Amino acid sequence: MGETRTKRTIVNASAGIVNKIISIIMPFLGRTTIIYVLGMEYAGLNGLFSSVLQVLNLAEMGLSSAIVFCMYKPMAENDTELLCALYGFMRKLYYIIGTVVAVIGIALIPFLRFFIHGDIPEGLSLITLYLIYLVNTVIGYFFFAYKSTLLNAGQQVGVLSNLNTIVTMLLNGAQIVVLILFRNYYVYLLILPITTVLNNLFVSIAVKKRYPDIICKSGLDKHTKQNVATRVKGLFLSRISTTTRNAFDSIFISSFIGLSTVAIYGNYYYIMSAVTGILSVVTVAMTASVGNSIVTESVEKNYSDMITFNFIFNWIVGYFTCCMLVMYQPFMEIWMGKKGLFPFGMVVLFCLYFYMLNISSIRAVYHDASGLWWEARYRSIFEAILNLALNFILTKWLGVFGTVLGTLIAMIIVNYGYGTQIVFQYYFHGISCMEYFKQNLVFLGATIAGSAVVKFICGMLTLGKFSSLVMNFLICSVLFNAIYFLMLCRTKIFAKSKVRMKSILCR
Repeated sequence: MGETRTKRTIVNASAGIVNKIISIIMPFLGRTTIIYVLGMEYAGLNGLFSSVLQVLNLAEMGLSSAIVFCMYKPMAENDTELLCALYGFMRKLYYIIGTVVAVIGIALIPFLRFFIHGDIPEGLSLITLYLIYLVNTVIGYFFFAYKSTLLNAGQQVGVLSNLNTIVTMLLNGAQIVVLILFRNYYVYLLILPITTVLNNLFVSIAVKKRYPDIICKSGLDKHTKQNVATRVKGLFLSRISTTTRNAFDSIFISSFIGLSTVAIYGNYYYIMSAVTGILSVVTVAMTASVGNSIVTESVEKNYSDMITFNFIFNWIVGYFTCCMLVMYQPFMEIWMGKKGLFPFGMVVLFCLYFYMLNISSIRAVYHDASGLWWEARYRSIFEAILNLALNFILTKWLGVFGTVLGTLIAMIIVNYGYGTQIVFQYYFHGISCMEYFKQNLVFLGATIAGSAVVKFICGMLTLGKFSSLVMNFLICSVLFNAIYFLMLCRTKIFAKSKVRMKSILCR
């Protein structure tokens, strides 16, 4: 069983990496085309509407994750009857949620202008653009989106990744061609709902092929419905905290500063989220396998695995943080020119944001696979309130620097600190979380030391923009990893992780 889980994780991760590379490169080319063909304000509108619709998608409340969690056990036991009932329940609720999103989305139309400081590009209809985004969001709920739960629960995330790769290439390729040929933002956006339908249709075909015996049925028992409802409530609160962290940043910047600043912020955030997306390939691929392990293995075994994976993952996160520190500005200057740059202080803040966002990712996998969303409800509420309050106050006071700073403060105090305690209290019960915190503090020290040395050496070089980008990457790749290795190679966790990595690579 353990070997099967590992193999599935590797297969899912491999497909996910290919998907993530395409999902980074193609939207990057699309965003670049928008900015150079239409202007920075159009990229700002893109970011604003995406954020508003992300808030509306809170209506989904994390339902799919709750259903997937409830499917782990019947999947492991081949309980087709329960899977069919969960499947039918999911479809019914998605139809209801799609209707709710549509109604609330339409109700927001009179207030759209309040989300933008200054003017919008001439000749554009704010309502028409918004409605296209809204239709793209709503259509998924009514057109097979619920079917992906079976692939997730069945450790078949790689299938979803492969399908998404194809659709991403079609979507962004078509959008780039349309922009270059017609220079029309409306036609560019109309491609969105078409590709959403295509993606869901591909998923439907894949599910029918792999799970022909699982069809939508009614008759889910009351106990299971209550179990789903409890987890959905917790997930809804978790989604609120995630949304306030991600979507409201762009909304506050647009409301207080303007669309151009939203676009520049979006460029920096895009790079950070792209790197985060690469890392998330591993955690997404792991989740179903960890869920299976939680059902079949002991708490002690899973804790030992978590600590090992955490070390390996934190090393990778530290390396990427160092790369971003020395490569952000050269890359942004090549991409957008000096007018599209933030001060270096913002780069440091984005690097801290990235590091704190990702160092608890492995812990978060065990949190989600254990279904601890309801137990984490107060954490989610506290983080959402603190983040919104700090964003509002600090954005007005410090501008975009304050927006990121507020999000970072809330993330460190609540998401990382309190969130870790919840996992240890409700799943790793009887095991102190202090070892986890101490290890992460050591990893942080190694990351700071390696990054400081690399930044100092890179700062002494006087090269052109492209040469600087390449040289900074090479120095970081060699020097940072050497420093990290020298600082941690004699620890027990390093020896344990070395054995685990060899076993994985040998597969």
